[in-house]
Amino acid sequence: MPGRSFPTLIAAFVVMVVAIAALAEPPKLDVWAVDPLVKVFRDARPIQPIDATAEVARGEVASVQVVVRCEKPLKGLKATIDPLTAEGGKGGPLAIGSVRFVGYVPVDRPTQTPSKDQLRKPPADYPDPLLEQAEIDVGAGQAQPLWLTIPVKVDAEPGLYRSTLKMTASADGQNVSAGLPVTVMVHKTAVGRSRLWVTNWFGMSSAHMKVKPEANTPAYWDLLRRYARNMAAHRQSAALISPLSLADYKVGADGKLTADFAEFDRWVDIFIQEGVIGRIEGGHIGGRVGGWDSQFVVQIRQVKDGKVTSTSVDPKSPEAETFYAWYFPALLKHLQEKGWLDKYVQHLADEPIPGNIESYRAMAALVRKHAPGLKTVEACHTKDLVGAIDIWVPQLNFYHQDYKHYTERQKAGDEVWFYTCVFPQGEYANRFIEQPLIKTRLLHWINYRYGATG
Repeated sequence: MPGRSFPTLIAAFVVMVVAIAALAEPPKLDVWAVDPLVKVFRDARPIQPIDATAEVARGEVASVQVVVRCEKPLKGLKATIDPLTAEGGKGGPLAIGSVRFVGYVPVDRPTQTPSKDQLRKPPADYPDPLLEQAEIDVGAGQAQPLWLTIPVKVDAEPGLYRSTLKMTASADGQNVSAGLPVTVMVHKTAVGRSRLWVTNWFGMSSAHMKVKPEANTPAYWDLLRRYARNMAAHRQSAALISPLSLADYKVGADGKLTADFAEFDRWVDIFIQEGVIGRIEGGHIGGRVGGWDSQFVVQIRQVKDGKVTSTSVDPKSPEAETFYAWYFPALLKHLQEKGWLDKYVQHLADEPIPGNIESYRAMAALVRKHAPGLKTVEACHTKDLVGAIDIWVPQLNFYHQDYKHYTERQKAGDEVWFYTCVFPQGEYANRFIEQPLIKTRLLHWINYRYGATG
């Protein structure tokens, strides 16, 4: 070839061979299964292989976690799986509920009293949300967990079911792929609706997540139904709904208050339709007048100058007596007409403490007087409210400390649940993102072991 030396041609040939070899050997996808109770961080590396297997009773939901990793950046990682078919041909296939990527949440500071089994000290990115997106990009050398959700019908045929999870992506401009067998062992035991009362509170707006649909719009009702559907899927059996806040108050022809409960009814209907209720937790009628140690006040509606006004007053005041002497009978009549009275329980004010017992009892007296027989329920920080609470919900640490009291209340005919929130911390089971997932699972083993029914 004119103008090209023999050594130059050899060098060009070698470069071409290396390039072809590189194209022939795409980057490797590392794929491995991990127990669903393990939180997989971005720096995770392949471990001793375990089978991607779940064992469930009929009526349960199987969860399988698989991790993908590549030394090169991955573009457009996708994962698909066909329904799992029964070994031996018995029974229909198990449908896949979803295949979702696990997302990460940046945590910049720890809880005030971290547990000894804290997974990592913040700042760190913790795996937590299950993302609703069809594909994802993954950085070089980063682990990306996948979460398979497989609902098993209560009438499913027991046995072993199999399929293959398939993953595809682009790395270094080349298509890469991998597969992993997935098996689900369905046992003969069947699990129906839970006997445990479970509730998670929620809000229709969230500033930090930029969620605030305008009330009574299609987006508002769609979000509410999505909440209800998700709660039902996770065996929630009670929903916090406030007839006091949702009622539409007007001035009647006689100049007195009227209440239209149509919006409250629509909320309840949605949670019934989606399988949550169960029970209706009537939202709180009162709250603290100031800081944590302050007394409770109750919300009321009044007619002033021909208009309905909203204010908060002392529960012992004549104004509170006048309003609740009208409101509670009107609410009970409506609940009775809807057939919901036996499902309804009433919150008064959240987390009473020893310092505001008196004002809490004053609120309870309004219920006892104007809605006799209506059960009250409360998250509480004190045990000195016998007669004011029918369904006790102590924070887990108070349940621990005053366990004898709560067993006595059960013997007396009251219900006892427990709850967690930003407390208790330390070694108590809770749902902090820094803790192992087994801590969340332990919460309901505590229910079972110690007899708390919600």
